Amino acid sequence: MAILGATGSGKSTLFQLIPRLYDVDDGNILIDNKNIRSMKLNVLRKQIGFVPQEAMLFSGTIRENIAWGKEDATMEEIEKAAKHAQLMDTIEGLPNKFDTMLGQKGVNLSGGQKQRLSIARALVRNPKILLLDDSTSALDVKTEQKLLQALKEYSCTTLMITQKMSTTMNADTILLLDDGRLLAKGTHEELMKTCSLYQKIYQSQFGDGGMHHA
Repeated sequence: MAILGATGSGKSTLFQLIPRLYDVDDGNILIDNKNIRSMKLNVLRKQIGFVPQEAMLFSGTIRENIAWGKEDATMEEIEKAAKHAQLMDTIEGLPNKFDTMLGQKGVNLSGGQKQRLSIARALVRNPKILLLDDSTSALDVKTEQKLLQALKEYSCTTLMITQKMSTTMNADTILLLDDGRLLAKGTHEELMKTCSLYQKIYQSQFGDGGMHHA
């Protein structure tokens, strides 16, 4: 599911409600028809991989940074997550591979590499729900497509906040938020026919020259 909307439309807030960083004032959030308030917090959060907008890295090795998502992760699990997050080329090119130190005394990663590391950290949890908060903004379209393809290996529900039409086109469902409300919901084709704001966003990214298919 892709979630689209202007700054301040409530996208990140919506994400923060799912692992109960906040609770709703009104209404309910259900996962598999079960109210999340009736679940134990640690049980709920264990099943969620959350990649925030700002990638947080710690000083320590790449391996330790990925394993922060799952403390008892095996090397095999860490490598699989790195591969699916499209991080292996970066790691292979580093002097000590997974044992390369990050941070002040080690290697500084680019914005896109940081985002991919954060995604690997979420994938190592093997989450049931994956929340990507604009976490592919620094990736080029090709890398992002490979990442989205790799996510199909996981039996998880993926929700992506994105500004990029190239991402929304491939989503099963798109939510368009406007000022804290759900303005429209549907596939790319449906929203192109029925929603003028969606058409405007599309045209601002692709111009008017005919339909583009991702």
